[in-house]
Amino acid sequence: QVPLVESGGGSAQAGGSLKLACGVSSRSSILAFSGCMGWFRQAPGAERQGVARIYTPDGSTWYADSVKGRFTVSYDGAEHTLNLQMNSLKPEDSGIYFCAKISSCNTWTITYQGQGTQVTVSA
Repeated sequence: QVPLVESGGGSAQAGGSLKLACGVSSRSSILAFSGCMGWFRQAPGAERQGVARIYTPDGSTWYADSVKGRFTVSYDGAEHTLNLQMNSLKPEDSGIYFCAKISSCNTWTITYQGQGTQVTVSA
């Protein structure tokens, strides 16, 4: 496993925006981003949900229906960060957001994940 570190969580009002980032603690671990990476979220009492994933070699992306048109996942190869731009936020977007290595971009199967960052959206 490679330690993934999320940042950028916080509070926003409905309709607002937040940007999350995911990096690694050591430059020797940046190869972890080669392949399929994704963002997941989990609200209290709810199951973990796949939000967005990206195949970093070619930039192909997939999104959950609930976030299509509002969220954008991207990989910055120069900074070696996985990003999630979240616009038009809704209260139901609240939860802990995790960055994860995904076994295959045909699935949402997690290989390993970070500790998560809290996102709270108020009405």
